[in-house]
Amino acid sequence: MMQDRPIALVTAAAGAGIGAAVARRLAADGLDVVVTDAHDRRRSEMASRLADEFGRPFLSYRLDVTDHAQIEEVIGRLADSTGRIDVLVNNAGWSRIEPVAEMSIDTWQRCLDVDLTGTFLCMRHVLPVMIDACGGSIVNISSIAAWETSTDHGAAYSAAKAGVLALTRVAAAENGRHGVRVNAVAPGLIYNDFLRRIYPEEFFEGYAETRSLLGRVGRPDDVAELVSFLASERAAYITGEVFGVSGGVAPRG
Repeated sequence: MMQDRPIALVTAAAGAGIGAAVARRLAADGLDVVVTDAHDRRRSEMASRLADEFGRPFLSYRLDVTDHAQIEEVIGRLADSTGRIDVLVNNAGWSRIEPVAEMSIDTWQRCLDVDLTGTFLCMRHVLPVMIDACGGSIVNISSIAAWETSTDHGAAYSAAKAGVLALTRVAAAENGRHGVRVNAVAPGLIYNDFLRRIYPEEFFEGYAETRSLLGRVGRPDDVAELVSFLASERAAYITGEVFGVSGGVAPRG
């Protein structure tokens, strides 16, 4: 990694979803992307693919965002070795759909631990690095589930993602004077095969035709393009904001 390149840490950056698309887009922007993921094989393979594609090495670390000690260790090691963390993308997420009246405590706690507390913990340890550097950009991946009145997403996921929006706004208010910007992106249905494990088949049937104003479901690259903008100096006067990427399914006015 070159010391003069901006450094971006992306959580859940392996696999075939939003995280991998964001990692690849930021690498194309010239950032040294640090690939973190709880899955060892996928993260190392992703770092290798990026190295092959862009002709430079990429760091990867195992990172479970529910493990506070591991987050502290990884971010501390990265800050010590590079002296900077310019961009943080909190992408790690988990969901299991269960009605409130039947939801297990384990489902509720796991969803909050990954989606909300994991986002907080990564911010908690990256923010001091950015404050010391007098600048940085954090992009939190929320969801339209944060404001939709719907049974599609499940209460635990919806509550966690709504919490991410509040966390984003307060962190932006606290840290703007330090030159640190904090924004959130709220995707709608961004398709990848993993979603088939969460949602029933009927959830996908007719979605593009009946809900999306653009006649298609979202792609990970749709989110990655917006993250790229928010992470960059092109968005230098944008903080505390939430941007939907839903094909018009759940606009906010």
